[in-house]
Amino acid sequence: MENHHKGMIIPHDRLSQTALQGLIEEFVTREGTDTGYTDGSMDQSVEMVIRQLNRGDVFIVYDEATQTANIVPKEYARSI
Repeated sequence: MENHHKGMIIPHDRLSQTALQGLIEEFVTREGTDTGYTDGSMDQSVEMVIRQLNRGDVFIVYDEATQTANIVPKEYARSI
């Protein structure tokens, strides 16, 4: 699976507040994945992801092949 190396990290502070909020909300409510963010309210989950982005624990990665953005752990982002 070499395609994941074609992605690029998007600094979260370069996105508009609306775009960042929408991306995070989609991520924490995504069906079929266990993101671990579903225990609290939407606001709590969004705040948790924002804290992780600010700490550098997770990154936003844009995949050129699929033209989608995802939030990934820093371990995955290092391979980009």
